[in-house]
Amino acid sequence: MSVALVTGGAGFMGSHVAEQLARNGHQVVVLDDLSGGFVDNVPNGVTFVKGSILDHDLIDQLFKKHSFTYVYHLAAYAAEGLSHFIKRFNYNNNLIGSVNLINACVNYEVKCLVFTSSIAVYGAGQAPMREEMRPAPEDSYGIAKLAVEQELKVSHEMFGLDYIIFRPHNVYGERQNIGDRYRNVVGIFMNQILRGEPMTIFGDGTQIRAFTHINDVAPTIASSVDIPAARNQIFNVGADVPYAVNDLAFIVAGAMGAEYRVAHLDPRNEVKVAFSDHIKAQQVFGKKPQTTLATGISAMAAWVKANGARESSIFEDIEVRKNMPASWARVECKATVAQ
Repeated sequence: MSVALVTGGAGFMGSHVAEQLARNGHQVVVLDDLSGGFVDNVPNGVTFVKGSILDHDLIDQLFKKHSFTYVYHLAAYAAEGLSHFIKRFNYNNNLIGSVNLINACVNYEVKCLVFTSSIAVYGAGQAPMREEMRPAPEDSYGIAKLAVEQELKVSHEMFGLDYIIFRPHNVYGERQNIGDRYRNVVGIFMNQILRGEPMTIFGDGTQIRAFTHINDVAPTIASSVDIPAARNQIFNVGADVPYAVNDLAFIVAGAMGAEYRVAHLDPRNEVKVAFSDHIKAQQVFGKKPQTTLATGISAMAAWVKANGARESSIFEDIEVRKNMPASWARVECKATVAQ
């Protein structure tokens, strides 16, 4: 039986991938520091280890003990907009932690490392985004993800470590941390509705994204190691149909049974149009029916209403405050005063 390590497996995407791996017959170990995940998310029958990918001694101990066949690396702090203001934190968690895993995969002869990157590596003006396009990330998060992709390529060339890179986008669904005010717009909207607040949108809401239900990506990621043609390749994965954020807010309000109330905030520095092409993934993994936005949002809304609102967390260790969105800056100032 193969043994798979899932980093970030108590988080949203990681827990779904871990669950699918267990269904596929793998023995699964989850490593998560619970900074954004929850123990309740860890699937039954899976070994849970609380710890950080920054702890390279712990990483070595786990690899030595379990002799992992595969590693699925989903641990990350995936707040693109905030990454400008937390550069050191971003690179430590999203790059240095990844290097610790790559080193261990090489040293302990892991057969394949599956890495979830992001369409943030593409930057602006490239929609629909295709894998052969030249990456030009516009935020620190995208830069870190691209650096890990490049590390995997050179580690394959130097040491023979096989990898599979996925660039998912705007994934939402059950188990998402709706209390995170900096990322995951669907969860933010639903949490605001539960708290009796208007949905907040940066700018005019005409930003274009393709929102992807978790059930349309987790099975593909989990089963990818069984497909030889996927090795040492990069794949966009996600929904094909893009929507404006204004349209998303309307659909979310309907699914939550709430009045459509929106508050527009000052625009922030972000890519205006971001969605990707999935022909390459369909050629390798097969074309599968996708969850419509209405269906996926309804499923997540039912889960959110059953589980209730979450207190919105505040990121307290901001490193650069210049040009920070005013709504975030006000929150940070209030937190500082309260200390």
